[in-house]
Amino acid sequence: MAKKRVQNRIAESRWALPVTTVYAILVCLICKPTVGLMWMQVASLTVSTYLIIQLNNANSLIRIYSRMVSCSFLVLTVMEVFLSPSIKGAIVQLCFIAFYLTLFNAYQDKRASGWVFYAFFSLGLASTLFIQILYFVPILWVLIVFNVLAMSGRTFWASLLGLIVPYWFLCGYFVYIGDFDTITNYFLQLTDFSNLLNVKMLSQYQIVTFIFVTILSLTGMVHFLRNSYKDKIRVRMLFEIFMTIDITSLLLIILMPQFYDILIRIAIINAAVLIGHFLSLTHTKITNIAFFVILIASLVITAYNVWQPSLTF
Repeated sequence: MAKKRVQNRIAESRWALPVTTVYAILVCLICKPTVGLMWMQVASLTVSTYLIIQLNNANSLIRIYSRMVSCSFLVLTVMEVFLSPSIKGAIVQLCFIAFYLTLFNAYQDKRASGWVFYAFFSLGLASTLFIQILYFVPILWVLIVFNVLAMSGRTFWASLLGLIVPYWFLCGYFVYIGDFDTITNYFLQLTDFSNLLNVKMLSQYQIVTFIFVTILSLTGMVHFLRNSYKDKIRVRMLFEIFMTIDITSLLLIILMPQFYDILIRIAIINAAVLIGHFLSLTHTKITNIAFFVILIASLVITAYNVWQPSLTF
């Protein structure tokens, strides 16, 4: 039997999530005057964390009792949210988690058109705020074929309908007020590549956060690929989805850095699952040290991002 180290005691503790939640609340309260954090973002973070807990529980992402996925999500999101206080980003992040939660209910069910519809309806809602999220759709269709194992004619059309429904209401509104250009111009943003690979747009604070999230993602990916044989086939399939979307998000940040604020939040969802798996299921001296290095680095970067406005002047 593997020896339980401090890392494992914390990862398996029922106090881990409550303590992390208190930490997140305290940081929010301390930093609200500094960055003008709105309560809508706090509410969105609360709901997002709840959905992450449900995502973990419903799909048994960790094969032992552990709240490290939820704790990692909270810590990483709080670390970044003060650097990019975007209500739009918070809502898109919430919608993407809802997408995962509903889509995974369709696993191995090619007749689950209802679940697929609700999943892509969440994605459609997100796209009304961030049209570039549609770049993920072709990749997600491929993942539904090979990982969710739920693609059929019925579920494909359900996914299209889910994406379109939010625009039925929007188009109806704009037609009513006689504005035919707004929707057209909105979709034309998909063809705007004027800032392609212009990484100079990123601040040093964004670069530090991006590098840290990337390191955590790669650590989680390597760990899972080396130990995936210990997990059930369903969990392996789902983790391949997390890894694919994580890599896609990070690559899109490099290609289109102007959308960093929202794309980093999508990357954090997947990175939290990957690093949560690593922190929960490793037992060596090196990983125990890595646990504390990751914890300290998260706190330092959070402080760095929180006080960056005052450091700028």
